[in-house]
Amino acid sequence: MRKGFDGLYGLVKNHLERDPLSGDIYLFVSGNRRRAKVLMWDGTGLCLYAKRLEKGRFAQVWGEDTLELTMAELQLFLEGSALVGKVRVSPAKLCLKCLTEATETATITRAKAGADPGR
Repeated sequence: MRKGFDGLYGLVKNHLERDPLSGDIYLFVSGNRRRAKVLMWDGTGLCLYAKRLEKGRFAQVWGEDTLELTMAELQLFLEGSALVGKVRVSPAKLCLKCLTEATETATITRAKAGADPGR
């Protein structure tokens, strides 16, 4: 965990083949899982946040090189929570089709109920 702005920028650019200036947040964890760094672009420059746990270790939630976390999961991870990766802490991603179908069903149900108020 000796890498700074330039080293982590290079890892994102060359190893992950992603754009560090895209607005995504990149989390790097040391081998012993006691230190973590977050690299992010805030629109004006790169920010590097570092955290060292005094007790315990960060959860091991990865099996591959990359993993997507929600902001809530990232926050829990950086707090040292063991729940991250074991229990879903954020709602599942919604698809537009699912939302559209649910809205249409609710609209049709309301229309049918309101069409015949006497029955």
